[in-house]
Amino acid sequence: MLLLVPHLFPSARLLEVASQNLRLPALETVLARGSRQAFADEGSEAALCQMLGIDRQQDWPLAPIALQADGGDPGRDYWLRADPVHLGVMRDRIVLADSQALELDQAEADALVASIHGHFGDSFSPLALQPRRWYLRLPQAPQMSTTPLSCATGRDIDPLQPRGPDASHFRALLNELQMLLHDHPVNQRREARGQLPVNSLWIWGGGVLPQARPPATLKVAADHPDALALLSFAGAARVSVNAGLAKGRPDVVLLEALVAAGQSGDAFGWREGVREIDKLLQGLLQDGLGFTLADPLRGRAYAWRRTSRFQLWLRPSRPEEALR
Repeated sequence: MLLLVPHLFPSARLLEVASQNLRLPALETVLARGSRQAFADEGSEAALCQMLGIDRQQDWPLAPIALQADGGDPGRDYWLRADPVHLGVMRDRIVLADSQALELDQAEADALVASIHGHFGDSFSPLALQPRRWYLRLPQAPQMSTTPLSCATGRDIDPLQPRGPDASHFRALLNELQMLLHDHPVNQRREARGQLPVNSLWIWGGGVLPQARPPATLKVAADHPDALALLSFAGAARVSVNAGLAKGRPDVVLLEALVAAGQSGDAFGWREGVREIDKLLQGLLQDGLGFTLADPLRGRAYAWRRTSRFQLWLRPSRPEEALR
């Protein structure tokens, strides 16, 4: 079993506050006696694509796959996700808050998209099939790679911007877009209500719809819409996280208990979430099962085997040391 736990290894600042007098006996044991494994740091989307046999293009092709799951027709076109976000200035850096924090509704999304289309025309015209998931169709694949939204949220965006020969073109478009959105009536009303304005888009997950393959044989426990889109495309069996852990042993489990707190720097929320993770691990240890625990954002993984518990000379460290 693979347990994907984004933000298990948080920032040093968050960990310093959250680890005060914190004990996580099961997690401490796994980190001390488990075998350290190599793991990619490209996010849970990339990890699921690899597990499901979905090949990487210039990006992991989340955009056409999610578009299809949302009822759109990707055809043979190249698609990018162009999700609405809020960029906030924090001291000397710009930090991204994704659409989950915006609580955007469909009417607001439609009004913003209409204004963007009116300004840019067909050359830059997002499609808002869902309020928080927008899509951008391109006539041909750009020479550019991007960073998944889940990997960028809560972080300084400067090193995470699109990369490649065509990246400067999209950066220029986004700069112009930000000026368009600055005084948009939708954002004026949102700010009057105390809500974050939509002041940019985050482009990521570009690709064409991959060729269908035989259905994946994996059983995956996940609840995130992007994960569900991948499972549907691959034909993998899916269960909800709570039901899957209660009634069976999935091959892959995506646990998001730490995501919101990790992205926002909420030490109390992360502390409570990691305690729930520890309870889950305690149950797995008591059942004597093998598993791999991985943080797909930090690229760290630990394999726990039935024989790992006998390595008593490996003494657990406290969370402030083990999770550093």
